Amino acid sequence: MDRRALLLSLALPAVAPRRVAAAPRTISYPVFGGLEDPFRVYCIEVLKLAIEQCGVPYALQAVPQPVGQGRAIRQLSAGEGPLQLIWSMTSKSRERELLPLRIPLDRGLMGWRLLLVRKSDQQRFARIHSLAELAPLTAGQMYDWPDTEILRANGLQVGTASAYESLFAMLQRGRTDYFPRSALEIEDDLARYGAKHELAIAPGLLLRYPTAFYFFVSPREPRLAEDLGRGLERLVNDGGMRALFLQHMQPLLKQLGLNRRQVLALRNPLLPEATPLRRSELWEEPGRWGS
Repeated sequence: MDRRALLLSLALPAVAPRRVAAAPRTISYPVFGGLEDPFRVYCIEVLKLAIEQCGVPYALQAVPQPVGQGRAIRQLSAGEGPLQLIWSMTSKSRERELLPLRIPLDRGLMGWRLLLVRKSDQQRFARIHSLAELAPLTAGQMYDWPDTEILRANGLQVGTASAYESLFAMLQRGRTDYFPRSALEIEDDLARYGAKHELAIAPGLLLRYPTAFYFFVSPREPRLAEDLGRGLERLVNDGGMRALFLQHMQPLLKQLGLNRRQVLALRNPLLPEATPLRRSELWEEPGRWGS
Protein backbone atom coordinates (compact mmCIF):
# COMPACT_ATOMS: atom_id res chain seq x y z
CA MET A 1 0.00 0.00 0.00
CA ASP A 2 1.49 3.40 -0.94
CA ARG A 3 1.72 6.28 1.54
CA ARG A 4 -1.34 8.10 0.12
CA ALA A 5 -3.60 5.02 0.33
CA LEU A 6 -2.42 4.36 3.89
CA LEU A 7 -3.28 7.90 5.04
CA LEU A 8 -6.70 7.65 3.37
CA SER A 9 -7.49 4.35 5.12
CA LEU A 10 -6.56 5.81 8.50
CA ALA A 11 -8.89 8.76 7.94
CA LEU A 12 -11.94 6.56 7.26
CA PRO A 13 -14.20 5.72 10.25
CA ALA A 14 -13.97 2.18 11.52
CA VAL A 15 -16.96 0.05 10.55
CA ALA A 16 -18.26 -1.88 13.56
CA PRO A 17 -19.23 -5.50 12.92
CA ARG A 18 -22.95 -5.87 12.35
CA ARG A 19 -24.79 -7.37 15.32
CA VAL A 20 -27.38 -10.04 14.69
CA ALA A 21 -30.38 -9.68 17.01
CA ALA A 22 -30.84 -12.70 19.23
CA ALA A 23 -33.95 -14.74 18.50
CA PRO A 24 -36.65 -14.47 21.16
CA ARG A 25 -36.59 -17.28 23.66
CA THR A 26 -39.47 -19.74 23.27
CA ILE A 27 -41.86 -20.44 26.15
CA SER A 28 -43.54 -23.81 25.62
CA TYR A 29 -46.79 -24.55 27.42
CA PRO A 30 -49.00 -27.68 27.46
CA VAL A 31 -52.40 -28.08 25.87
CA PHE A 32 -54.95 -28.39 28.69
CA GLY A 33 -58.68 -28.49 27.95
CA GLY A 34 -60.46 -27.94 24.65
CA LEU A 35 -58.96 -25.62 22.07
CA GLU A 36 -62.03 -23.37 22.29
CA ASP A 37 -62.28 -23.48 26.09
CA PRO A 38 -62.87 -19.79 27.02
CA PHE A 39 -60.68 -19.98 30.12
CA ARG A 40 -57.80 -21.57 28.19
CA VAL A 41 -58.08 -18.87 25.51
CA TYR A 42 -58.10 -16.20 28.22
CA CYS A 43 -54.99 -17.64 29.96
CA ILE A 44 -53.04 -17.60 26.71
CA GLU A 45 -54.07 -13.99 26.05
CA VAL A 46 -52.94 -13.02 29.56
CA LEU A 47 -49.60 -14.71 28.90
CA LYS A 48 -49.17 -12.81 25.62
CA LEU A 49 -49.94 -9.48 27.29
CA ALA A 50 -47.61 -10.24 30.22
CA ILE A 51 -44.79 -10.85 27.72
CA GLU A 52 -45.56 -7.53 25.98
CA GLN A 53 -45.53 -5.72 29.32
CA CYS A 54 -42.37 -7.31 30.75
CA GLY A 55 -40.08 -5.75 28.14
CA VAL A 56 -38.23 -8.97 27.29
CA PRO A 57 -38.87 -10.73 23.95
CA TYR A 58 -40.34 -14.21 24.30
CA ALA A 59 -42.12 -16.38 21.75
CA LEU A 60 -44.91 -18.79 22.66
CA GLN A 61 -45.33 -22.36 21.52
CA ALA A 62 -47.98 -24.92 22.50
CA VAL A 63 -46.73 -28.44 23.09
CA PRO A 64 -48.55 -30.33 20.32
CA GLN A 65 -49.62 -33.37 22.34
CA PRO A 66 -51.71 -33.19 25.53
CA VAL A 67 -49.68 -33.49 28.74
CA GLY A 68 -51.27 -34.44 32.06
CA GLN A 69 -50.83 -32.05 34.98
CA GLY A 70 -48.87 -34.52 37.09
CA ARG A 71 -46.40 -35.20 34.31
CA ALA A 72 -46.12 -31.52 33.44
CA ILE A 73 -45.30 -30.63 37.05
CA ARG A 74 -42.65 -33.36 37.27
CA GLN A 75 -41.04 -32.16 34.04
CA LEU A 76 -40.97 -28.55 35.17
CA SER A 77 -39.65 -29.39 38.62
CA ALA A 78 -36.79 -31.43 37.15
CA GLY A 79 -36.09 -28.93 34.37
CA GLU A 80 -36.65 -31.70 31.83
CA GLY A 81 -38.90 -32.08 28.82
CA PRO A 82 -40.27 -29.43 26.46
CA LEU A 83 -42.19 -27.26 28.94
CA GLN A 84 -41.20 -23.90 30.40
CA LEU A 85 -44.58 -22.98 31.90
CA ILE A 86 -47.94 -24.38 33.01
CA TRP A 87 -51.06 -22.89 34.57
CA SER A 88 -52.68 -24.79 37.40
CA MET A 89 -54.43 -24.58 40.76
CA THR A 90 -52.00 -23.94 43.59
CA SER A 91 -51.23 -26.12 46.57
CA LYS A 92 -48.50 -26.27 49.19
CA SER A 93 -46.75 -29.13 47.40
CA ARG A 94 -46.89 -27.43 44.00
CA GLU A 95 -45.39 -24.25 45.41
CA ARG A 96 -42.56 -26.30 46.93
CA GLU A 97 -41.80 -27.91 43.57
CA LEU A 98 -42.30 -24.95 41.23
CA LEU A 99 -42.07 -21.15 41.15
CA PRO A 100 -45.61 -19.70 41.38
CA LEU A 101 -46.45 -16.32 39.86
CA ARG A 102 -48.91 -15.27 42.55
CA ILE A 103 -51.38 -13.37 40.39
CA PRO A 104 -54.56 -15.50 40.34
CA LEU A 105 -55.60 -15.94 36.71
CA ASP A 106 -59.01 -17.20 37.83
CA ARG A 107 -59.65 -14.31 40.25
CA GLY A 108 -60.66 -17.00 42.76
CA LEU A 109 -63.35 -18.61 40.60
CA MET A 110 -61.63 -22.02 40.41
CA GLY A 111 -62.88 -22.49 43.95
CA TRP A 112 -66.51 -21.96 42.87
CA ARG A 113 -67.58 -25.51 41.96
CA LEU A 114 -70.82 -26.57 40.31
CA LEU A 115 -71.75 -30.22 39.99
CA LEU A 116 -72.05 -32.21 36.78
CA VAL A 117 -74.59 -34.98 37.38
CA ARG A 118 -76.61 -37.48 35.38
CA LYS A 119 -79.68 -35.84 33.87
CA SER A 120 -81.88 -38.38 35.63
CA ASP A 121 -80.45 -37.26 39.03
CA GLN A 122 -81.20 -33.54 38.79
CA GLN A 123 -84.16 -33.66 41.18
CA ARG A 124 -82.18 -35.81 43.60
CA PHE A 125 -79.55 -33.09 43.88
CA ALA A 126 -82.20 -30.35 44.10
CA ARG A 127 -83.13 -31.83 47.50
CA ILE A 128 -79.56 -31.58 48.88
CA HIS A 129 -78.94 -28.54 51.10
CA SER A 130 -75.92 -29.46 53.24
CA LEU A 131 -72.55 -31.19 53.18
CA ALA A 132 -74.01 -33.89 55.43
CA GLU A 133 -76.58 -34.70 52.74
CA LEU A 134 -73.91 -34.69 50.03
CA ALA A 135 -71.45 -36.84 52.00
CA PRO A 136 -72.94 -40.29 51.20
CA LEU A 137 -72.48 -39.64 47.47
CA THR A 138 -69.21 -40.01 45.53
CA ALA A 139 -67.48 -37.25 43.61
CA GLY A 140 -65.26 -37.94 40.60
CA GLN A 141 -61.80 -36.34 40.33
CA MET A 142 -58.39 -36.92 38.80
CA TYR A 143 -56.09 -38.76 41.19
CA ASP A 144 -53.43 -36.01 41.12
CA TRP A 145 -55.67 -32.94 41.39
CA PRO A 146 -55.49 -30.89 44.61
CA ASP A 147 -59.31 -30.91 44.64
CA THR A 148 -59.27 -34.62 45.47
CA GLU A 149 -57.56 -34.01 48.80
CA ILE A 150 -59.67 -30.91 49.50
CA LEU A 151 -62.94 -32.82 49.06
CA ARG A 152 -61.75 -35.69 51.25
CA ALA A 153 -60.56 -33.27 53.94
CA ASN A 154 -64.15 -32.01 54.11
CA GLY A 155 -65.62 -35.47 54.64
CA LEU A 156 -66.68 -36.11 51.05
CA GLN A 157 -66.15 -39.40 49.20
CA VAL A 158 -64.06 -39.29 46.02
CA GLY A 159 -63.53 -41.81 43.22
CA THR A 160 -60.49 -41.10 41.06
CA ALA A 161 -59.28 -41.72 37.51
CA SER A 162 -55.97 -41.33 35.72
CA ALA A 163 -57.54 -40.12 32.45
CA TYR A 164 -59.68 -36.98 32.36
CA GLU A 165 -62.19 -38.29 29.80
CA SER A 166 -62.80 -41.35 32.00
CA LEU A 167 -64.43 -39.17 34.66
CA PHE A 168 -67.43 -38.50 32.42
CA ALA A 169 -67.91 -42.19 31.61
CA MET A 170 -67.58 -43.07 35.32
CA LEU A 171 -70.35 -40.61 36.11
CA GLN A 172 -72.63 -41.90 33.37
CA ARG A 173 -72.16 -45.53 34.48
CA GLY A 174 -72.90 -44.77 38.14
CA ARG A 175 -69.39 -45.37 39.49
CA THR A 176 -69.53 -41.77 40.77
CA ASP A 177 -72.51 -39.52 41.50
CA TYR A 178 -71.23 -36.05 40.62
CA PHE A 179 -68.23 -34.30 39.12
CA PRO A 180 -67.42 -30.89 40.68
CA ARG A 181 -66.18 -28.45 38.03
CA SER A 182 -65.29 -24.80 38.38
CA ALA A 183 -67.65 -22.11 37.17
CA LEU A 184 -64.96 -21.26 34.59
CA GLU A 185 -64.86 -24.78 33.14
CA ILE A 186 -68.25 -26.44 33.49
CA GLU A 187 -69.95 -25.03 30.39
CA ASP A 188 -67.07 -26.14 28.16
CA ASP A 189 -67.21 -29.61 29.74
CA LEU A 190 -70.96 -29.77 29.21
CA ALA A 191 -70.59 -28.75 25.56
CA ARG A 192 -67.90 -31.38 24.92
CA TYR A 193 -69.21 -34.32 26.97
CA GLY A 194 -72.73 -33.56 28.19
CA ALA A 195 -74.78 -34.96 25.31
CA LYS A 196 -72.65 -38.09 24.89
CA HIS A 197 -72.87 -39.00 28.58
CA GLU A 198 -76.35 -37.58 29.32
CA LEU A 199 -75.11 -35.04 31.88
CA ALA A 200 -76.45 -31.77 33.29
CA ILE A 201 -75.56 -29.17 35.92
CA ALA A 202 -77.12 -29.90 39.30
CA PRO A 203 -79.65 -27.18 40.16
CA GLY A 204 -79.18 -24.87 43.12
CA LEU A 205 -75.86 -26.07 44.54
CA LEU A 206 -72.38 -24.54 44.65
CA LEU A 207 -69.33 -25.83 46.51
CA ARG A 208 -66.89 -23.08 47.41
CA TYR A 209 -63.36 -23.10 48.81
CA PRO A 210 -60.52 -20.55 48.69
CA THR A 211 -57.92 -21.25 46.04
CA ALA A 212 -55.90 -19.61 43.27
CA PHE A 213 -54.91 -20.60 39.74
CA TYR A 214 -51.43 -19.43 38.74
CA PHE A 215 -48.78 -19.61 36.07
CA PHE A 216 -45.93 -21.81 37.32
CA VAL A 217 -42.37 -22.10 35.98
CA SER A 218 -39.42 -24.30 36.86
CA PRO A 219 -37.33 -23.44 39.95
CA ARG A 220 -34.43 -23.46 37.48
CA GLU A 221 -35.99 -20.49 35.66
CA PRO A 222 -35.96 -17.59 38.18
CA ARG A 223 -35.32 -15.02 35.43
CA LEU A 224 -38.38 -16.18 33.49
CA ALA A 225 -40.46 -15.98 36.69
CA GLU A 226 -39.16 -12.46 37.34
CA ASP A 227 -39.91 -11.28 33.80
CA LEU A 228 -43.43 -12.71 33.62
CA GLY A 229 -44.22 -11.61 37.17
CA ARG A 230 -43.28 -8.04 36.26
CA GLY A 231 -45.55 -8.16 33.20
CA LEU A 232 -48.47 -9.56 35.21
CA GLU A 233 -48.15 -6.88 37.89
CA ARG A 234 -48.30 -4.19 35.21
CA LEU A 235 -51.44 -5.81 33.78
CA VAL A 236 -53.05 -5.76 37.23
CA ASN A 237 -52.05 -2.17 37.92
CA ASP A 238 -53.43 -0.78 34.66
CA GLY A 239 -56.68 -2.75 34.95
CA GLY A 240 -56.02 -4.73 31.79
CA MET A 241 -56.13 -8.13 33.41
CA ARG A 242 -59.53 -7.71 35.06
CA ALA A 243 -60.95 -6.19 31.87
CA LEU A 244 -59.75 -9.22 29.89
CA PHE A 245 -61.21 -11.60 32.47
CA LEU A 246 -64.62 -9.91 32.36
CA GLN A 247 -64.56 -9.81 28.56
CA HIS A 248 -64.06 -13.56 28.33
CA MET A 249 -65.79 -14.89 31.43
CA GLN A 250 -68.50 -12.53 32.73
CA PRO A 251 -71.23 -13.50 30.20
CA LEU A 252 -70.66 -17.18 30.95
CA LEU A 253 -70.66 -16.69 34.72
CA LYS A 254 -73.81 -14.60 34.67
CA GLN A 255 -75.80 -17.29 32.90
CA LEU A 256 -74.83 -19.83 35.57
CA GLY A 257 -76.76 -17.79 38.16
CA LEU A 258 -74.06 -18.07 40.83
CA ASN A 259 -75.79 -15.52 43.06
CA ARG A 260 -78.92 -17.69 43.17
CA ARG A 261 -77.20 -20.88 44.31
CA GLN A 262 -76.86 -22.27 47.81
CA VAL A 263 -73.19 -22.17 48.80
CA LEU A 264 -71.71 -25.13 50.67
CA ALA A 265 -68.42 -23.79 52.08
CA LEU A 266 -65.37 -26.05 52.22
CA ARG A 267 -62.02 -25.47 53.87
CA ASN A 268 -58.84 -25.79 51.84
CA PRO A 269 -56.00 -27.32 53.89
CA LEU A 270 -53.71 -27.14 50.83
CA LEU A 271 -53.84 -23.34 50.49
CA PRO A 272 -50.34 -21.85 50.93
CA GLU A 273 -49.90 -19.09 53.48
CA ALA A 274 -48.38 -16.85 50.80
CA THR A 275 -51.67 -16.72 48.83
CA PRO A 276 -52.37 -12.96 48.39
CA LEU A 277 -55.91 -13.04 49.83
CA ARG A 278 -55.65 -9.47 51.14
CA ARG A 279 -55.03 -7.96 47.69
CA SER A 280 -58.66 -7.25 46.86
CA GLU A 281 -57.80 -6.13 43.32
CA LEU A 282 -56.87 -9.75 42.46
CA TRP A 283 -60.20 -11.38 43.36
CA GLU A 284 -63.75 -11.36 42.03
CA GLU A 285 -67.15 -11.66 43.72
CA PRO A 286 -69.48 -12.75 40.91
CA GLY A 287 -72.54 -12.66 43.18
CA ARG A 288 -72.65 -8.88 42.84
CA TRP A 289 -73.15 -9.09 39.08
CA GLY A 290 -76.76 -10.18 39.42
CA SER A 291 -78.50 -12.75 37.27
